Amino acid sequence: MTDLHSPDSLDFLATCPRGLELLLADELAALGAVPGKTTVAGVHLRASLEGAYRICLWSRLANRLVLCLAQEEGIETPESLRAASAAIDWRLHLESGATLAVDFHGRSEAIRHTRFGAQTVKDGVVDRLHAEGRPRPDVDTDQPDLRLYAHLHRGRLILGVDLSGDSLHRRGYRRDVGHAPLKENLAAALLVRAGWSALAREGAPLVDPLCGAGTLLIEAAMMAADIAPGLARERFGFHGWAGHDERCWRELRREAEARASIGRKRCRSPLFGFDESPPALAAAKANAMRAGVPALIELEGASLAGLERPEGLPDTPRGLVMTNPPYGERLGELPELIRLYGQLGERVKRAFPGWQLAVFTANPDLGHRIGLRAHKQYSLRNGPLEAKLLLMAIPDEDVSPSVKATSARSEGAQMFANRLEKNRRRLKKWLKKSGESCYRLYDADMPEYALAIDIYGDRVHVQEYAPPRSIDAAQAQKRLFEALGVIPDVLDVDPGKVVVKRRERQSGKAQYRKQAASGERFEVQEGRARLWVNLRDYLDTGLFLDHRPVRRMLGEMAPGKRFLNLFCYTGAATVQAALGAGEQGGASESVSVDLSNTYLEWARDNFALNRLDPARHRLVRDDCLRWLETAGGEFDLIFLDPPTFSNSKKMTDTLDVQRDHGRLVHLTMARLAPGGTLVFSNNQRRFTLDADLTEQFRVEDISSRTFDPDFVRKPDLHHVFLIRHPEGL
Repeated sequence: MTDLHSPDSLDFLATCPRGLELLLADELAALGAVPGKTTVAGVHLRASLEGAYRICLWSRLANRLVLCLAQEEGIETPESLRAASAAIDWRLHLESGATLAVDFHGRSEAIRHTRFGAQTVKDGVVDRLHAEGRPRPDVDTDQPDLRLYAHLHRGRLILGVDLSGDSLHRRGYRRDVGHAPLKENLAAALLVRAGWSALAREGAPLVDPLCGAGTLLIEAAMMAADIAPGLARERFGFHGWAGHDERCWRELRREAEARASIGRKRCRSPLFGFDESPPALAAAKANAMRAGVPALIELEGASLAGLERPEGLPDTPRGLVMTNPPYGERLGELPELIRLYGQLGERVKRAFPGWQLAVFTANPDLGHRIGLRAHKQYSLRNGPLEAKLLLMAIPDEDVSPSVKATSARSEGAQMFANRLEKNRRRLKKWLKKSGESCYRLYDADMPEYALAIDIYGDRVHVQEYAPPRSIDAAQAQKRLFEALGVIPDVLDVDPGKVVVKRRERQSGKAQYRKQAASGERFEVQEGRARLWVNLRDYLDTGLFLDHRPVRRMLGEMAPGKRFLNLFCYTGAATVQAALGAGEQGGASESVSVDLSNTYLEWARDNFALNRLDPARHRLVRDDCLRWLETAGGEFDLIFLDPPTFSNSKKMTDTLDVQRDHGRLVHLTMARLAPGGTLVFSNNQRRFTLDADLTEQFRVEDISSRTFDPDFVRKPDLHHVFLIRHPEGL
């Protein structure tokens, strides 16, 4: 038990983000405490009550400061937890009529839920108060007068009063956290690791070229101006604690206010922040105002590409460029971020030679794109993400553009760039003659760079084939980054128009699953057809490029015919059939069947874009097998293009094209009019046609004739057959 009658030797636990324990121990010692054992995300210490107040006011790194009232072993059951709670004299801590909340962390075999643990601790408090004839306290989980902290791990219980209240990282100056995902105490830790304290004493400048809501700059300003991080907070947890010494607290606060007033006047470090987002800059200015440091920070709207040395900045040989750029948590964000990190390296080398660069990122592979070697790395966490602080020395003189261009690419990346150029030259004449704007440029031509790269007008769609387990994941990631660094330059495309996905074997349900929700679709032209594509939101784009010759053939075969499209997807084949290939027009009528509402809506939009009459060209939502078994009528031209495998929850059974195509073709041929043609296609690489189909029908394998020059490298990518009834039927 902690003896409150010995105020110079109270036991505390200071908690912090993981990875900051040793830094926090040093800070606690500097604030006059005696640090003890460190734990995961915490430091035990001894201090006076005045020392505890000083920690709450001045700690830049802690999350909470807990006055430890009990540290017990062998706490495994609810009964023992309740008894340990009831053993504390709560009259010393809880005022009569005060509200209470319990934050419980940990578990045991018998205590498996934090809410149950918190309730058990509260019951122990009530037991003790009831035994002493005191009223039962009310619970207020949002703004209690007193917040208790309980931590149970391997039978060891720490129970105490949370003197901080809200987490100490909440300084009080940030209101709109949407613009600032970096917590204040983590920002302060990054500055400590980057050596900002020593630099600030020298009056060295700091520049954040991607400042967002200004958290790094504000924490840097508060450190440089000797401003207590808790000075702007209106309330701490100890304000509702029965043992609170208000006179002591007021003295400490007055001291901090005086130091802040002097520190603002003496601060010699210029601080500059740049961002191209007006909302982020507005948040940064408001945050700086609430923190009391608006005069210490210059904030300007500027893009990273236009970063220059700020006007009026002294020609100092020492300074710090520090930033927390985006990490690229989603694969599709990488092309822009690879360019951004590359620009960061280029701009700082040009504008800040001889300075230090500190970059905090959860994607160290992106950090490599900066082009500077990190002489120190610190592993930290940003919320759930494992991240690193990279410290780099900016060279005194920028390298020449020719050297930069050479050093930016590895030998493999240059070979990849050469292959892209070679493929562009190979396809140039065909593209000019055909007028196609959507085509495949590269398909894992080099095994080391296992990507499929498709061009859609002025956009690029990159699909990364998932590497086999035999390939080192880090090496595969490195190759992907190299490729994404090359593609915008070689293809002369904005990185924001490069979309990246990972291509893996899909089950029936996954093939329809959304990858994103951008709603970003655009129109492309294929022959006479105008079609909507969406590169971001689904695994597929809405247009199977390898089937372009098949759609063209359907347009040539369709004039005047009744057309059926089974597994119609987004209806692109129906559009081509309905438009036809010449002056004679297209199909007289059509029916397109699919089970997916998403794709049928997409098809409906494609029909509207091409002004197809919905009365003549119908869309039907149904399982194609069930529809074939129940539908009537005949068709002169049928396109059957089933998925390789499907187990959609809307189907009554699975579909495997190799196993089931015989039955599927027989059902389809029952709907084919005499003299008509079934175009049967599938993408099963090792597909073999059932022998009995060739015995019952006239079958022609035309697969080799259905590849345009952009897909000739993979002749097994799809299989196409023309199937007709025997002559005389």
